[in-house]
Amino acid sequence: MLKKVALAAVLAIGSTAAFADSDAGCGIGSEIWAGQSGKVPKLLAATTNGLFANQLFGITFGTLGCSGSGTVTAQAVTFTNENAEALARDMAVGQGESLNVLAELLNIKAEDKARFFAVSKQNFAEIYSTENKDSYQVLTSLQAVMAKDQVLKAYV
Repeated sequence: MLKKVALAAVLAIGSTAAFADSDAGCGIGSEIWAGQSGKVPKLLAATTNGLFANQLFGITFGTLGCSGSGTVTAQAVTFTNENAEALARDMAVGQGESLNVLAELLNIKAEDKARFFAVSKQNFAEIYSTENKDSYQVLTSLQAVMAKDQVLKAYV
């Protein structure tokens, strides 16, 4: 029983960071403070979302401002975090195990992987720009690059 509670807590906490639709993420806090700007409302929204841990529910059922769609998944963010150096190295050369695993996590079809590798290599400087300081930003930049490609835009 304790293992089930721990698993639910990990999933709930992980969903708050990985599936964020905006700065504060989706959830009841974002709904309560919708339309307000500034740091205080964003902090209150994010805090409320975290306290109620309702983003997992919202993402699953498409409620509370959560879309539940998109390419950047918790698995891709986690993988990118844990394999940052190897992934950057693989992207720079356009091949490698880490880049292949990321392609799998992003559901890139086998016939499109070579193009994914080539586009990643060609746009390495944009994907890993100095503004992209964390894995989520790197993956968001990668999605933007993919969206410009005729074949890869189908995966965004």
